[in-house]
Amino acid sequence: MIEYLIFLAISTATFALFSLGLNLQWGFTGLINFGHIAFMTLGAYTTVLLSLKGVPLFISAIFGAIFAALLGLVIGFATLRLREDYLAIVTIGTGELIRLVVNNQDLPVGDTWVSGAFGVQSYPIPLSTEPNLFFRLLMIGILTLLFAVTVFSLWRWIRNAQKLQLTNSTDKTSSKQEIASRFGVGIILGLLATAIYISGVITLYNYIPKAGLMLVSLLVLAFVFWRLEYLVRSPWGRVLKAIREDEEIPKAMGKNVFWYKLQSLMLGGAIAGVAGAFFAWQLSAIYPDNFQPQLTFDSWIMVILGGSGNNIGTILGAVIYFAYDAITREVLPKIIPLDEARLGAFRIMVIGLILMVLMIWRPQGILGKKEELTLGK
Repeated sequence: MIEYLIFLAISTATFALFSLGLNLQWGFTGLINFGHIAFMTLGAYTTVLLSLKGVPLFISAIFGAIFAALLGLVIGFATLRLREDYLAIVTIGTGELIRLVVNNQDLPVGDTWVSGAFGVQSYPIPLSTEPNLFFRLLMIGILTLLFAVTVFSLWRWIRNAQKLQLTNSTDKTSSKQEIASRFGVGIILGLLATAIYISGVITLYNYIPKAGLMLVSLLVLAFVFWRLEYLVRSPWGRVLKAIREDEEIPKAMGKNVFWYKLQSLMLGGAIAGVAGAFFAWQLSAIYPDNFQPQLTFDSWIMVILGGSGNNIGTILGAVIYFAYDAITREVLPKIIPLDEARLGAFRIMVIGLILMVLMIWRPQGILGKKEELTLGK
């Protein structure tokens, strides 16, 4: 069970990263990107191919993010003149194009060239060898610090809602709803953080390689979330929100809308490229079929569930998605006597029903704001 929690923590952190990039592009800028998987594919393959050439792992991951950002530059110049559904169609085609190119071309795997259809295996993974006791204790200390910062940040996030209620006397009903939602989400994320912390301490002391990967993924997620929160509250982030609402207004104020959209697409792509590195490290072997368009739409589900334009909501959406996946995978076979194929279809049908109910009851998502919706205007 502890090792399974570690696996779920890595998966959740990886796809929370992936979805944060999409949330920057869509939730804050209004770019409908249905080809987000292209950035993850390029980041994953760049990281593992460079690491097989002897490049240090973290430098390989940085190069993966850079190449993913450059892909965003190319896609941006080709598509950002388009609007809404046209942009969506072109981006989903681009995502499939990258996967098919990887599948049909020979790749430089180490010192030889191998067909991409055969995949890439046996590449190095961060912290795969057992460190000494001092380093293990140091990793536990870092995890403890991260846990403490997470709990404190959640507490401060809830307190900010209470302060807003005291200052906003005109709309007490929405303020109370905001406090209730933040309190509930804070409790859920706090309990989850506690479970991951306890599991991490145990598996870092009695070392397993996935525990080291979990620590690195959580640290990167925390860093990216911290910097994104700063960016979206900065003047740059306010321009992105203005573009999302009505790009004619920032144009009238002298802002280069195309350049801001391009920056958002590149930065979101770079974040997805880093997520691709963690995705590859967790799988230990990657094949083109690992990067199906379905992963893009899984990310859309996470952003919509948590609330677009809200970074904490995106992380919450990833937590809910993987919790649903884990629970239904274990519980449903004991309740519903179906074979594996029908059970998988039933699980997809149920999450589709949940999304339909959510769109009717709360179209902005759990933590989103209704006035910030970008679709259906």
